[in-house]
Amino acid sequence: MITILVVEDNETLRQLICTVLGKHGYRVLAAEDGQSALDILEAEYIDLIISDIMMPQVDGYELIEHLRQSNNNLPVLIITAKDSFQDKQKGFLVGTDDYMVKPIDINEMVLRVGALLRRAQIVNERKLTVGGVTLDYDSVTVYRDGENTVLPQKEFFLLYKLIAYPNKIFTRQQLMDEIWGMDTETDARTVDVHINRLRERFREYTEFEIVTVRGLGYKAVKHI
Repeated sequence: MITILVVEDNETLRQLICTVLGKHGYRVLAAEDGQSALDILEAEYIDLIISDIMMPQVDGYELIEHLRQSNNNLPVLIITAKDSFQDKQKGFLVGTDDYMVKPIDINEMVLRVGALLRRAQIVNERKLTVGGVTLDYDSVTVYRDGENTVLPQKEFFLLYKLIAYPNKIFTRQQLMDEIWGMDTETDARTVDVHINRLRERFREYTEFEIVTVRGLGYKAVKHI
């Protein structure tokens, strides 16, 4: 059974989240602050964390920093009243995977939990499969019908990112920040060049395509 740790100092909200997740078949553990969460993590195997930011003792930022510095990559969903861009930016920079602002839609939260768990499985396996096509992260190779195509790293990471989140639109800047790094001086139009190369390489593939969303960016669409 998948175990989710809910870290929230508001007792009413903590109980609500735990109850809803329990009804969806998850095993749920609760902590009232980051320090209690760390104690639980020492004793229990956790698949996903839902955490507030503003908490006594160890706050949400510190909790996530501790996890990432310990090379713990379990998915984290932040739920907080802090809604400024700077707050969200800090959350993602310390290593959160998703971010929701209070008051939350509890049904949307359940959907996001499911999506995070699916992505975590992809990361752990380090492979993506679309029909007869397999993307192997460790070898930066695309396999199909007994053939394999080894890609340049940036091209592979770009393709892997898009296919890992089918139908999700990514802006050029988002893709640049994640694949080239937030400090890169490379022009964001470089993404266009790599996208065009990928389209050319895989123009015969019917399993997926990379679609331009005018004025926004790119998304991968699966055809299976």
